[in-house]
Amino acid sequence: MVFRSNIWPEYLFPSPLGVLQNLDSGFRDGSLFIAIGISIKRVLTGYMISLTAGLTLGLLIIRFSYLDETLSPLLLGFQTLPSICWLPLAILWFGIGEDSIIFVIAIGSIFSISIATLSGIKNVPPIYMRVAKTMGAKGLKAYTTVVIPAALPAIISGMKQGWSFAWRALMAGELLSPKDGLGYALTIGRDLHDMNQVVGVMIIIIFIGLVVDNLIFGKLEYSIRYRWGLTQT
Repeated sequence: MVFRSNIWPEYLFPSPLGVLQNLDSGFRDGSLFIAIGISIKRVLTGYMISLTAGLTLGLLIIRFSYLDETLSPLLLGFQTLPSICWLPLAILWFGIGEDSIIFVIAIGSIFSISIATLSGIKNVPPIYMRVAKTMGAKGLKAYTTVVIPAALPAIISGMKQGWSFAWRALMAGELLSPKDGLGYALTIGRDLHDMNQVVGVMIIIIFIGLVVDNLIFGKLEYSIRYRWGLTQT
């Protein structure tokens, strides 16, 4: 420890032991559990809003050609906009609080889900629609029974990407939070030059992302691909 401190100060590059001790302290006093619970609640609320709005928007755009021509470029442009750019508008519209954070989370992932829905449906082989019409499926029935199921692999990928964007937007939105949340814990660690806390929270964020990906999106993506014969057991 003495040798390491002669090379760089503790506040610039924390030791693994210091990070582990900080995590242990945070879990023992319950502060990290509270922060994790609040952040997960926020990201789930914002993500569900973006999922509902994104899928609906994508289906509407693909249904009407004039919407596709006018809104598709806008969706791509909005997707490239970092979530933190929405913070000033969120503050003006909703003030500093939960509503602003939820808005930033939702707006951060809605466009990727919409674009994935558009791309997935557009890339469905035309022969599927011809077969559906031959079998008597037309209009809405053809979309719900043939087109949307065929586009599910791309839609699931968009949902997965939207989740990662929602996590990033959460960290940006929680910079507005006066208390609680993992983003707030990051801010406190930065202000106090406690890099053990900063790195510890970063590890928690990565861990939660990996767990959600493996337990939810990974299994969902695998089941869809297996059903369509794109993978084997």
